[in-house]
Amino acid sequence: MGIVLRQIDYTNDMNSEIEAKFVNVDHDDVRMKLKLAGATCIHPMRLMRRSVFHNDLMVSKNAYTRVRDEGDKVTITYKQFDDAGSIHGVREIETTVGDFEIAVAILEQAGLSKDTYQETKRETWMLDDVEIVLDQWPWVDPYIEIEGPSEEHVKSVAGVLGFKWSDAIFGGVASVYVLKYPSMGDQAAEIINRKTPVIRFEDPVPKQFKE
Repeated sequence: MGIVLRQIDYTNDMNSEIEAKFVNVDHDDVRMKLKLAGATCIHPMRLMRRSVFHNDLMVSKNAYTRVRDEGDKVTITYKQFDDAGSIHGVREIETTVGDFEIAVAILEQAGLSKDTYQETKRETWMLDDVEIVLDQWPWVDPYIEIEGPSEEHVKSVAGVLGFKWSDAIFGGVASVYVLKYPSMGDQAAEIINRKTPVIRFEDPVPKQFKE
């Protein structure tokens, strides 16, 4: 009797990120409003590091695989941008792994291209079922992300924090960078996640961001 290999389709396991970003914010002001609203700081500001991987199939799907050291855990994520301009346009599959370097080595040995190493800072708060993160990326102004179980939850917390929904932006971090460096245009995601080998606070702004 031959061995039958079962192909598993994980497409239905991808969750939509219901998330909005607000840019050029004062993190101290946001913290004050979170405390007044009764939010809880789950994790204070900490350094995060990530490696981003692609292959040809992921490039064709506007997707990537990421290994991220979040300070208290390490995650591996497949993220796909079906409609980066929509609050429902990003889908992902994510799980935790034991070690950042080992996970990176596995993906490299599997033949994926490690295109960039990135360092950022993040602080995480919770208000009911909604996660609010205070983000700092190199070479752009501070911003926040609000992620919740529904668009209504996200809008509600945005209002509590004093943000206008008309100012919300959606999609990956490229949507933040292109506001600071408009010349990136439609290539912003590719420049950040495939064409900039290292993104760190101590490094100068890469010339491709301003060309």
